[in-house]
Amino acid sequence: MSRTDYFRDPTAPPANSIKVAVSALVQDEEGRILLIRRTDNGKYSIPGGGLEAGETVAQAVVREVQEETGIEVTVTELIGVFSDPNHVIAYDDGEVRQEFSICFRAQPISGTLRPSEESTEVEWVDPAKLYERDIHPSIWLRIRKGLEKETVPYFT
Repeated sequence: MSRTDYFRDPTAPPANSIKVAVSALVQDEEGRILLIRRTDNGKYSIPGGGLEAGETVAQAVVREVQEETGIEVTVTELIGVFSDPNHVIAYDDGEVRQEFSICFRAQPISGTLRPSEESTEVEWVDPAKLYERDIHPSIWLRIRKGLEKETVPYFT
């Protein structure tokens, strides 16, 4: 299913749903950030996805990172809650979702990089080279907040 992200766009359709999502800023021992290239919009992103019934947000992070990248992680800290009503995501089935993502730091513990149905590319990227990638502003915010290593979680 394809998607279109609208960020502070006055022509965006109104949201008709909200779904709890999680995302993870995963850094290896060299400080590189785990990125995927999404199949639904072609943009680079940190791994993440929707919470499923019967799981905790930490379990959802572990599952989503492993599904999208092949990397097993352990969740270490909360970065923040991102719920900007000026960021909506329109899907081709008519759903228009308001952003609601809980972002965590996670540490890799095992696995081998591999793409999935949701990711065409998976790579470790030096933070100084992130600007070479097409990353949506909402993901940039999560990355920046995660790299700041604040002691108090960010929220909107």
